[in-house]
Amino acid sequence: MKLSNHFFLALFLSLITVFRVNGNPDYMDALAKSILFFQGQRSGRLPASQQVLWRSSSGLSDGQLAHVDLTGGYYDAGDNVKFNLPMAYTTTMLSWNALEHGKKMGAQLPKVREAIRWATDYLLKCARAEPGKLFVGVGDPNADHKCWERPEDMDTARTVYFVSSSNPGSDVAAETAAALAAASLVFRKVDPVYSRVLLITAKNVFNFAVKYKGSYSDSLGSAVCPFYCSYSGYQDELLWGATWLFRATNDIAYLNSIRSLGASNAPDIFSWDNKFAGAFVLLSRRALVDNDRAFETYKQKAEDFICKILPDSPYSSTQYTPGGLMYKLSASNLQYVTSITSLITIYAKYMAASKQNFNCGNLLVTSTTLRILAKKQVDYILGENPLKMSYMVGYGTNYPRRIHHRGSSLPSIKTYPQSISCNEGYQRFYYTSNPNPNKLIGAVVGGPDKNDYFPDDRTDYSHSEPATYINAGIVGPLAYLAGSYAT
Repeated sequence: MKLSNHFFLALFLSLITVFRVNGNPDYMDALAKSILFFQGQRSGRLPASQQVLWRSSSGLSDGQLAHVDLTGGYYDAGDNVKFNLPMAYTTTMLSWNALEHGKKMGAQLPKVREAIRWATDYLLKCARAEPGKLFVGVGDPNADHKCWERPEDMDTARTVYFVSSSNPGSDVAAETAAALAAASLVFRKVDPVYSRVLLITAKNVFNFAVKYKGSYSDSLGSAVCPFYCSYSGYQDELLWGATWLFRATNDIAYLNSIRSLGASNAPDIFSWDNKFAGAFVLLSRRALVDNDRAFETYKQKAEDFICKILPDSPYSSTQYTPGGLMYKLSASNLQYVTSITSLITIYAKYMAASKQNFNCGNLLVTSTTLRILAKKQVDYILGENPLKMSYMVGYGTNYPRRIHHRGSSLPSIKTYPQSISCNEGYQRFYYTSNPNPNKLIGAVVGGPDKNDYFPDDRTDYSHSEPATYINAGIVGPLAYLAGSYAT
């Protein structure tokens, strides 16, 4: 069969949109898409600058049941609920990656700031709406998860949840404080007034977290469990929050809080639930970049963590798929891959700046060692894997078409204005094998299983559901690699 020149031209053009001339993935293109994804997760009144055009305003009555304004923020994943623990973590990670890799983001840096601000505007409302309360979520998750409908015309209960002195939530409060403190650094030069509001609020929320100790899982029960239970407890969030406030203020009081919490054994995971490794990496900056020996303990803990991740380390406790992907847990594994890779690139940057190496037993670890591992993970996500599947929607030509996401899988209200009921949504659009009508560009899904297999099945949420905290983790590594491998 003779193929036309048009075929070869089309093939060539599709390839150069994925790979640069030097053979590496187009990290800047992936970065732009990974940030655009957040527009598809927006709740509230959408601005005129909205680029994800199949989405419309939603959740405009959020907070009314408590007589407060809680509009805005993000839907966490493929549902229509606003869970503040993962949303705040998402915000912290976006802010940290903007701080560390902002210079490499180019024209995408203002867009990252915009994504951060969409979250912090909402988190400020949650922290300042009513004295003595921190609002931590909107939408009954149990009702929502029984319903498959667009956010634009959802009619499930928009129940409002909060923590207080009598129903504490140190985990969600300290994570909110971390998010606001980290974001205050992002806006310090470009919007100093906003930055001060963020920091003042972060201090108040952290004081609340410390004064009224307890887990929000215990206080709120089925409103957050099993969806976003605080399985690791709240000590990690208190350490994380104190660490970010110390970074933002240099106030010795926060350092005293950090020391009082102690340096627990380094885990081998990092996620919206477990922040210990992140705190150790952030604190190690003082030892590596600032050469402050008082922080050597945290540097050692950060390196202990990395030794548990590196595949060739004698202390590794991390499984890898046959195709080379880091594999931690079966449900939404890419959330751990992107978060851990984020830490690895940040630590690689610190090591390069200080010209320091370390050892995992007999394995010499350099900044290049970490960069190579980070590149392997990002490249796998972008399509360099056994299935040749990009796990970022809209990147390349072979990517998930049936993601577990209500807005993406249901026709846009702009093209199909009739209301779609819960059951109709399930029967007509959830269980069909048809591709989603709307592309959630930039969304990174849960990813393949331990054998590199991915079914592209909407009903398989463990593998096909995107989430804000998956994307928040990959933004930094993409910018880092774009700067390292630019043509």
